[in-house]
Amino acid sequence: MTEPSARLAGGVGDADVVVAVDVGGTGMKCALVSPDGRTVHSERHPTEAARGPEAVVDTILAVAEGLAGKARADGRNPVALGVAVPGIVDEARGVAVWSANIGFRDVPLRDLAVARLGLPTALGHDVRVGGVAEARLGAGRGAGHVLFVAIGTGIAAAHVVDGSADVGAHGAAGEFGHILVRPDGPRCGCGRPGCLEAVASAAAVGRRYAELAGRPATAAEVAERAAAGEPLAARVWQDTVDALADGLATAQALFDVATVVVGGGLAQAGAQLLDPLRAALRQRMTFHREPALVPAALGDEAGCLGAALLALDAVGVPRTVEKR
Repeated sequence: MTEPSARLAGGVGDADVVVAVDVGGTGMKCALVSPDGRTVHSERHPTEAARGPEAVVDTILAVAEGLAGKARADGRNPVALGVAVPGIVDEARGVAVWSANIGFRDVPLRDLAVARLGLPTALGHDVRVGGVAEARLGAGRGAGHVLFVAIGTGIAAAHVVDGSADVGAHGAAGEFGHILVRPDGPRCGCGRPGCLEAVASAAAVGRRYAELAGRPATAAEVAERAAAGEPLAARVWQDTVDALADGLATAQALFDVATVVVGGGLAQAGAQLLDPLRAALRQRMTFHREPALVPAALGDEAGCLGAALLALDAVGVPRTVEKR
């Protein structure tokens, strides 16, 4: 146990760590993180969602328990656990309400974790905690008001103000992918036609190109072909940029953020996405202030770091959020 003289403000010591687990449909990113946000140990494990939600919960708890044991074996003291999951999350009650790709339905994950590990536990939404990490530690650091947008198989966002993400009245804030941008567009998985996710996600880019070209392609391949000058790929890419700009213009009218941080698989296109997106967003601004549009800095570690920050918040580690 850490001696009192070595303990930091908020009751956390310089030998203490939090356990962080970011659960995805395919894999789990896990870490031990120090109070200053530094990862001291990391692991990856398969989620194996096909085994069913009960098996996934058992894996989450077993992995977290193993990480806590690893910390103790290394002379560190695990003081809390942070878990990030996809879907709808009731953070106040610590319940994974619903997740399509894992199968969670009203899983009291926080209480299950406390019972298994005996550690204070915080449960959060994967994109929201990723946004918190980018806002506090990554590309949005110092901005105060940040919109983190993850563009991958789907599209979601987190509105982060002074380092805290808005969860909404029902735990469903940030469903940016379900902004209506093309009323006559393709039907979304939610059942409504024209959602941003149905038009501009990485999955939608590949699907649209395949429909027009008659041959399959990933979003990355579409981006490569567009950069090489292929007219059809360039058209699909521009349509994607325009739809994203429409969504972001709506978001800026609602939230008035200083910085938009763009992450997810589609953001790996880098300047090929961000440069035209920045220009298209600028064209849509009237009296609204144009936000800085920047690439995410933390990559696929953002969710894990965000889960760690949630755990640190749970045990009262003080934080200072710089403002520009």
